[in-house]
Amino acid sequence: MTSRRRFLSHSCRLGVASATLSSSLLQLGLARNAAAASAGGDYRALVCVLLAGGNDSFNMVVPNDADQYGEYSAIRSDLALGQDTLLPLAGTAANGRSYALHPGMPEVAQLYESRELAIIANVGTLIEPVDFTNIETARLPLGLFSHSDQIAQWQTAVPNARVAQGWGGRIADLLADVNAANGISMNISLGGTNLFQSGVEAVEYAISSEDFGAVSVNGYNDGTPFGSFRKRILDAILDVPHENLLRNEYRQRLRSSIDSAQVFTEALLLSERPATAFSDGPFSQALRQIARVIAAREQLGATRQTFFVQVGGWDHHDEVLNNQAQMLPAISVGLREFRDALVEIGVFDQVTTFTTSDFGRTLTSNGKGSDHGWGGHHYVMGGAVTGGELYGEYPLLAMDSPLDVGRGIYIPTTSIDSYFAELALWLGVAPGDLATVLPNVRSFYTPESGVLPLGFLS
Repeated sequence: MTSRRRFLSHSCRLGVASATLSSSLLQLGLARNAAAASAGGDYRALVCVLLAGGNDSFNMVVPNDADQYGEYSAIRSDLALGQDTLLPLAGTAANGRSYALHPGMPEVAQLYESRELAIIANVGTLIEPVDFTNIETARLPLGLFSHSDQIAQWQTAVPNARVAQGWGGRIADLLADVNAANGISMNISLGGTNLFQSGVEAVEYAISSEDFGAVSVNGYNDGTPFGSFRKRILDAILDVPHENLLRNEYRQRLRSSIDSAQVFTEALLLSERPATAFSDGPFSQALRQIARVIAAREQLGATRQTFFVQVGGWDHHDEVLNNQAQMLPAISVGLREFRDALVEIGVFDQVTTFTTSDFGRTLTSNGKGSDHGWGGHHYVMGGAVTGGELYGEYPLLAMDSPLDVGRGIYIPTTSIDSYFAELALWLGVAPGDLATVLPNVRSFYTPESGVLPLGFLS
């Protein structure tokens, strides 16, 4: 068992950007045509749901057999959910254990039972495989337990350095040629600017949940006489190049933003809105807007897309039980509504939705809530998902667990690289390009193996 002081000091050392990342990014242009060809002509999309703050996922997926529930209850003490309140999942894992979900997530339980949703257990950031035998000597992720570092690493898939490109952005750089060149990015964000969708060239196209979502200059198309006059003046200003590089860059970006908003709005106007009803909460409304954009995929000329949604407020150092009782039902309902909308428009098999977070949390209580941890559990939903299964390894809970580095902080048994590699391959990234998207992937998975990293996607 490592000392907490050594563990913290080791994990906070600054890393050096890997040579693999730097050299791979320089060759993105060479890889594009091959990657675009491998993507094919069918539509596919990834939807990333970030539960920002560090979700306490040990109360989202709970061991339900008598032995392990007893360990869970003893370790969690005042944070433990009553076993009679849990939503049991059918079947048992390969090791004979059984699991249940938080009582506020009946829709997710139904999706699991219908094999449309899978659980990925104990996932976390890793540089190399780590367990109790090498925790004293292994290289550990930069800034472990730090919100800023860990939330960045889940988005960049670079655990040993701070970089400006995310793995969704690298995918967009590789697959840039598969979508129509209409100014609308392959990466669409309902959560504003984010690392996940930032590439060397690719940037996210940020939209809102309201109306048609496109953000443009206020009043640019208001249709009034004064509005028309204002539009002509603004167009005239934006048509004049500037010698000053910064002013010219601003002019070009503003022009591009206005034009993209026009294209985006017209595409949504020409497409049929899904009739599926969505709840009023912000998460459901963000997914409603994503469903509308997917429904307009032909008008947008989109073959591949990623979407990003951020749901904040999961840093529950206190009131874990009360906060999750209010927040997890909104996630559960939103996922079910999104599933129904995708089925309605006929693309549920072509859209995979997955959750991420900063980190898991401590199994032990701080007297009011739980603190920053490491490994945690996540959901993946879609028609291509081999659901009704738990993938990876749910750790054996015990007071003296060899995976516990202190206070119920469990070493991840599945790396984010394995999790993301399967998603990237499904979206159309060629195995030979996977290390460009996920620079650390070869520490956990051999892309040329012909075997999926975890097996949750068909």
